[in-house]
Amino acid sequence: MHVSHLTGAALALLAAAPVRAADPPPAPAQQPVADRHNSLTIGLGAAWLPTYEGSDDYSLTPVVFAFGKVAGIGFATRGTALYVDVVPSDTKASFGFEGGPVGNLRLDRSREVEDKQVSRLGKIGPAVELGAYAGITKNRVLHGYDTLNLRVAVTRDVTDTHGSTIVSPSVEYMTPVSHRAAISLSASAERVGGGFARTYYGVDAAGSARSGLPIYSAKGGWKNWRANLVLARVLTGDLRNPHLSAFVALSYARMLGRFARSPVVAIAGDPDQYAAGGGLAYSF
Repeated sequence: MHVSHLTGAALALLAAAPVRAADPPPAPAQQPVADRHNSLTIGLGAAWLPTYEGSDDYSLTPVVFAFGKVAGIGFATRGTALYVDVVPSDTKASFGFEGGPVGNLRLDRSREVEDKQVSRLGKIGPAVELGAYAGITKNRVLHGYDTLNLRVAVTRDVTDTHGSTIVSPSVEYMTPVSHRAAISLSASAERVGGGFARTYYGVDAAGSARSGLPIYSAKGGWKNWRANLVLARVLTGDLRNPHLSAFVALSYARMLGRFARSPVVAIAGDPDQYAAGGGLAYSF
């Protein structure tokens, strides 16, 4: 069943914001090792997202995404990130594996934000984050067609914008609910370094004078956790051979500890973060 094809596209809607781009993606649809045919899914949608991670202002963001397989190598875009799965998988086995390189262009606060105080802190240049991800999948957990997946992605900024390593573990359960519909429940978290914390959540003396926000020295650690609910339905075809599909995705995240206490969040924003998205995708 191509369940991960469907929920992967829906979760990609919520990855449109730069703040979500570092999260590990749902795996490209897994095929038996002998099945190395090419495939491509492209999609278009929109997502209602915070203007920066920790903001209480929201905006509607268009989303374009693609994923598929070429010569047995899977790939998936997720927001501004690209993941490549180089590990052959066989869905007939009880366990499957995935992994490969990942690259991300982080654009958080690289453009003007709506909040005047945060805007006066100044723009932050784009960050290029490179690394790898790996995961293990348990097939047929509760019945013959569901999956449970554990993943972790590790990336590091190579442009010295924040100069930190980001670790992103996640867990995801996916199951079909009919021959044409599927549901996914997932949870993830992010741990970031001190450079990331200072760049995006710290306020120095000069920034305090410009913005009116108090001086704040941010330190690295667990930044947030997130829960996602995805509903996907095939409009033409079925889960085994989808063509045109529709998706709805909802997400809630909570900023943690010293990140929630940052003036960028506690005064100018909100530690509770919401997102919603929807769209269409076509599989070739």
